[in-house]
Amino acid sequence: MSDVVRCSWPGEDPLYRAYHDEEWGVPEYDDRALYEKLVLDGFQAGLSWITILRKRENFRRAFSGFAPGKIARYGDKDVARLLGDETIIRSRAKIEAAIGGARQWLDIMDKEPGGFSGLIWKFADAPARMNRFKTMQDIPAKTEMSEKLAKELKSRGFKFCGPVIVYAFAQAVGMVNDHIVGCHRYKPCAQLARQPRPR
Repeated sequence: MSDVVRCSWPGEDPLYRAYHDEEWGVPEYDDRALYEKLVLDGFQAGLSWITILRKRENFRRAFSGFAPGKIARYGDKDVARLLGDETIIRSRAKIEAAIGGARQWLDIMDKEPGGFSGLIWKFADAPARMNRFKTMQDIPAKTEMSEKLAKELKSRGFKFCGPVIVYAFAQAVGMVNDHIVGCHRYKPCAQLARQPRPR
């Protein structure tokens, strides 16, 4: 519908608009899904998100559906296979970061109360922070929260998780609501954020 008000960043791209309207800013608590989103945000480093979004299904196929238990067992042959896959981003450093992240994810799931989701969400306000930005220019690239979460993730061995990447991740998984206040998704995401978090 032409009268729908959106954040400006999806532009006219149907795939980007669908992502904005259906996923971005919706609170995500699933441990595996959070790992996937963090990995994909790491692959985005130096690139645009739409580039990753267009390749997301290829990434899911190449990385065993982002099942950390499988990825953690990847060896040299898997790295070579991924480096030869023209349908994804072929960066050895990012591929190895995804594998290492899967191993860290398993360790966190084994030792951390609340698992990976519990670790991530303890850095968010409860409910999620409801920003009230009027324009895209008002939205920061990083915050004190993303600085702290990035430091925590790095201390546990994760790579490609600096504060800017982590803030983009936090926006995507609904830890903050950074839809502009006039966007048709601002209020629905705010309502979802007020619902009790799964335990």
